[in-house]
Amino acid sequence: MLLNNKIPLKFLFRKTRSEILFVTLLSVIIGIADELLHVGGIAIPLAIPTILGTAISLILTFRTGQSYNRWWEARIIWGAIVNDSRTLTRQLLGFIRIEGEDAGEASVLIRKMTYRQMAWCYALGRSLRKQEPLKDARPFLSKEELEQVGKQDNIPNALLQLHMADLKKAFRKGWVNSYQQVQIDETLKRLCDSMGKAERIKNTVFPATYSLIVHLILYLFILLLPFALVDDLGFIQIPLVITVAIAFFLIEKTAIYLQDPFENLPTDTPVTSIARTIEINLRQMLNETDVPETIKPEKSFYLM
Repeated sequence: MLLNNKIPLKFLFRKTRSEILFVTLLSVIIGIADELLHVGGIAIPLAIPTILGTAISLILTFRTGQSYNRWWEARIIWGAIVNDSRTLTRQLLGFIRIEGEDAGEASVLIRKMTYRQMAWCYALGRSLRKQEPLKDARPFLSKEELEQVGKQDNIPNALLQLHMADLKKAFRKGWVNSYQQVQIDETLKRLCDSMGKAERIKNTVFPATYSLIVHLILYLFILLLPFALVDDLGFIQIPLVITVAIAFFLIEKTAIYLQDPFENLPTDTPVTSIARTIEINLRQMLNETDVPETIKPEKSFYLM
C-alpha cells in the first residue's frame, strides 16, 4: 500500500517509461516533418482529439472508480479480519474455563488456537498473492498441524477446519457451553466469509475487453494530439504532448494496479503488515512480552 509520504517521481515514471518514449519519438518525428521537412497536410483539426480526450476522461474516471472500489473492498475485508481475529482470542480467553484437572490442557488449547489464527492471517495473505502459504505461518503451527494442512489445496480453509475441531473438543469436554460454542462458531464463520470475499476479488478478472478498448482509444488520442498541435505550436507541441500523455497514462496505470489488490505490488492491500499487527495484538492478549515489531515501510513509501 502506498503511504501518505513523498512518492519518488522515478517510481511513477518507471511505470510509464515505454509509453513516454513512444510519445516522445512520435511528437519529435511530427515536429521535424512539419518544421524542418515542411511536409504539408499533416495537421488535423484540434476538435478531433478534443472530443476523444473528453470521452477518455469520462471512461478513465469510471474505470478508476471501479478499480478503487475493488481495492477499498479488499481493505475493508482485511479490517474485518483484524477485528474478528481479536474477537476470537477474546472469546477463547473469556469463555473457556481454565480450572480443575483439565486446566493445563485448556490453556494449551487457547494458546494453540490463538497461534493458529496468527498463522491463518499470514497464510491467507500469501495465498492471495499466489505465494507459498506456509512460509510465514510455520513458526505458529505444530508438526502435526503442518502435516494435516499441508495436504490441502486451500491452506487457510484447512486451518479454519482445525479451529472447528478444537472448538468441538472444548464443547465435548465442557470447557464451553452451547451458547459460547455458537458465539465462537459465528466468529469462525465471519472469518470464513472474509476469506471467501478476498478470494472472489482475487479470482474475478477485470473485463479484458473493457481494458483493451480503453487502452486503444487512449493510444488513438495520443496519436492524434501531435497532429492537432503541430500546425500552431511547432516544436512547442513536443513537451505539451508528453505532459498530457504522462497524465493520461498514469491515470490508466493507477486503475490497472488498483483493480488487483493482491498482486504483491506497492499498490496492494498491505496484507503482510496487517497480519503482523494481528500477531502483535494476539500475543499481547496472551500476556506475552516477546512480541515482534511492526513491519516498516519498504523504500519509505509503501507497505506490503
